[in-house]
Amino acid sequence: MLTRQFDVAVAGAGPVGMTAAALLVRLGLDVVVLERNAATSDEPKAISIDDEALRIYQAAGLQERLLDIIVPGTGTRYYNASGRPVFQARAARPYRLGHPFKNPFAQPDLERELMAHLRSHSNATVMMGTELLAFTQDADGVELKCRDGLVRARYLLGCDGGRSTVREYQGIGMTGESYSDVWLVADVLGDPHDERYGMHHGDPDRPHVIIPGRDGRCRYEFLLHPGEGEAGVRPPFSLVKSLLAPFRTLEPAEVERVVTYRFNAVVADKWRHGRTFLLGDAAHMMPPFAGQGLNSGIRDVANLAWKIADVLAGRLDESALDSYEAERRPHAEATVRLSVRWGEVVMTTNPRFAERRDALIDRVLSTQDGRSFLEEMRYRPRQVYRSGLVSRGGGEVVGQPRVFDTATSRIVMLDDILGAGWALIGVGVGLDCYLGAVGATSPVAPSVFHVPVDDRLPVGDVRVLVDVDGGLDLEFAPYRGKFVLLRPDRFVAAAWEPGDPPALASDLSWSLERKAVS
Repeated sequence: MLTRQFDVAVAGAGPVGMTAAALLVRLGLDVVVLERNAATSDEPKAISIDDEALRIYQAAGLQERLLDIIVPGTGTRYYNASGRPVFQARAARPYRLGHPFKNPFAQPDLERELMAHLRSHSNATVMMGTELLAFTQDADGVELKCRDGLVRARYLLGCDGGRSTVREYQGIGMTGESYSDVWLVADVLGDPHDERYGMHHGDPDRPHVIIPGRDGRCRYEFLLHPGEGEAGVRPPFSLVKSLLAPFRTLEPAEVERVVTYRFNAVVADKWRHGRTFLLGDAAHMMPPFAGQGLNSGIRDVANLAWKIADVLAGRLDESALDSYEAERRPHAEATVRLSVRWGEVVMTTNPRFAERRDALIDRVLSTQDGRSFLEEMRYRPRQVYRSGLVSRGGGEVVGQPRVFDTATSRIVMLDDILGAGWALIGVGVGLDCYLGAVGATSPVAPSVFHVPVDDRLPVGDVRVLVDVDGGLDLEFAPYRGKFVLLRPDRFVAAAWEPGDPPALASDLSWSLERKAVS
């Protein structure tokens, strides 16, 4: 059988797998996507995408496509046991990452846009109706056996969901818990809800969630009482109709999807095995109460894709790929824990606990710090890297303000100027200091920029980015007087004062071959 050769093979054509393929294709790699199903899913599973994920889609060249399918959301409103709204969780700094904060959408729409995008690129091959049967690894790549032939790739990404073939074939287990509570999820059409925020109702008699979507779509989620339904068994229309009766009338033709299921809170024991990686639900599954399931998978993709591209281009040593799990696992585990705790608190069925919860929330909201803690969601785990491909002064993500670009005389979003690779930014440093900084970072070939910290416009050979609304100054305030090396995923790799760079070559796993040349 003829063996087809690719840089990367992606198992699974769900949102995570196709997002991975889109980013890799944008980085110039030849990618194949293998999907056992004959077509993309028509089930609206995931329902909310955040500003961080939209920024990642911007990097993949999908921004305009996705604006057509989302509702630009404003967060989540929480209700107490009596149905009174108590607070609305929003972004602490709206539009900090360049996109609306939390955005309802329908997964079938997202998958169709991702598929159309991939099919428009010559370096993307999508093989639908292709089941992955087995694979073997050697020092140079992975050989995948499918029903209709062989595929060989340098790396394999397992984006094939909670029952991942890539994970199970290698005997990688998952650690965590499955919960006995059964929830009913109904996606309906022709709904009167038009709010641009999700609604979490902490009614201990029947905890429920309502998430309005676009064009009359709406998702309802209800905790079922014992005896009302079993996980995995389609509930009768009469039950769905009775649950929705307080909100609307319902006809059978208006039910787009209805399922019953139990939640899992599990994390794979290992995310990398040789040249294979696990991403999304294949690596971690969590309850939906924090709205981070799909978004966590997209974060996985954003962390790994550029590293593979840099390894294949010789900018990073192959060992740099170990940083994927080192960087992403702590945040994913923390997000799983938050999702579990948040569900236990917000969706409790214990009336006495709910009463104490509501009283505590009222007390917390009575103080400015407490209100900020809840409304700005400061309880969410921050994604900060303390190990991995970071050096002194690194680990934080930089937002995406609008800037004036002196090279083009246009006001644009920061990422559109920085490009797809590394970036070296001097923040209020002398223009005569750049030669040494550029030399210290030459193995990753960063684009070079200068950000002034006063109301002057310096003249020189360095491209200057000018603040236009306070956003650029705010983002780089912690780095005044320093050089900042930004990774392609917009996390700070290192920050240092002129003439005092950290041990970048060893800390960032630069290619030994490139270091020898430089």
